[in-house]
Amino acid sequence: MGGLTILNETLPYIARPLTQRRKMQLDPRSLIAMGGFMSAMMAVVLLFMRRNYPPNIRGLDYWAAAPVLWLASTVLFSARDELPDLLTMVLANQALVLGATVHYIGSRRFLGHGGGWVVWGGVLAASTLAFMWMTYVAPSYTLRIASFTLLMTVLYGSHLRFLWRHGGKGFPMRLVQVVLATHILVLCTRFISVLMGRAGNDIMESSLYQTVYIGAYVLTVLMLSIGAIWLATDRLRTELEHLATHDSLTQALNRRAVMLACQVELDRARRYGHGPSIMMLDLDNFKMVNDTHGHQHGDAVLVHFAACTAAALRSEDRLGRYGGEEFLVLLPDTDALAASRVAQRIHALLQAGHPLDCQLSIGVTSWHGPADTLDAMLSRADAALYQAKEQGRNQTCVG
Repeated sequence: MGGLTILNETLPYIARPLTQRRKMQLDPRSLIAMGGFMSAMMAVVLLFMRRNYPPNIRGLDYWAAAPVLWLASTVLFSARDELPDLLTMVLANQALVLGATVHYIGSRRFLGHGGGWVVWGGVLAASTLAFMWMTYVAPSYTLRIASFTLLMTVLYGSHLRFLWRHGGKGFPMRLVQVVLATHILVLCTRFISVLMGRAGNDIMESSLYQTVYIGAYVLTVLMLSIGAIWLATDRLRTELEHLATHDSLTQALNRRAVMLACQVELDRARRYGHGPSIMMLDLDNFKMVNDTHGHQHGDAVLVHFAACTAAALRSEDRLGRYGGEEFLVLLPDTDALAASRVAQRIHALLQAGHPLDCQLSIGVTSWHGPADTLDAMLSRADAALYQAKEQGRNQTCVG
């Protein structure tokens, strides 16, 4: 009997037209509730990331606050006819605007840019007064929807323009840009529908335009938050990779990373027949610098040396800290003569009169053919470096 009762209750629903069932499933109030649920989930994830990710990944606090504001907006919208219009119309709309603004400010912080609050804070205050006027003084649902749509289009457009100019070309950034561009298109379509007199009479009105717009809003909330999570995670991965491959003081490659780069270059040389040169660089009398001026001064000398050396290199060259005050430079597709000229540039840069300038000895060697190995090249470069030390320091020898 129980099964028969369930069947009797289900059959009328199945017998309804498909369009009617879809309308029941995708009514604005249900979509708004779905948006609130997604906002709550994204807020929890982003707040967790804000708590556990390193503080140098900026913008996470703003990105975490945005879905909280969007959640508040959905709660207020869902309370239409139960709470005053000031809350369910004016404040609900402004919570959406503030959430989008906060997300934009978070993107600016993430990419190392400040500002934004002065302009958009003023816009937010002015739009609040305007919405109150259009709600109480001269009530007009059409004018309110048109103004809100235009404001959100300008806000998302500013966000998209900023990311396009400063955001780089990685996939997470492109995803956020596509989401913003798509929602701008939806907003423009909605604005045109308002001008054509198809805005309806209430946001809770079940219509194709309202369903498409609110559905697009729900998807945008979800995808912008996913994009923020992806961007922050990608930044963390990049920083961890940098920490694993670079010396924390000089920002040169660490020994393991530069040795790997050398081996990769030698493998490439055997395939194409054009080999690299390797330079071993050692700061002269560095122990005396530490003993005389202290280790902090010695660290400053190392940082200055690494910066000057990097300035003398090409983008494809690699500088690595081999150990202590000894460094290694990999010069792909470079013979001994060209490597010697690079060594001369490094000497010149370190004798330009800077307070942290230092003297150094350099040993240079070049690839001797397919039978040459990394160990053999390092031995020759080290022997040439020892020769430079023996001949009076502050010079370059080729081995």
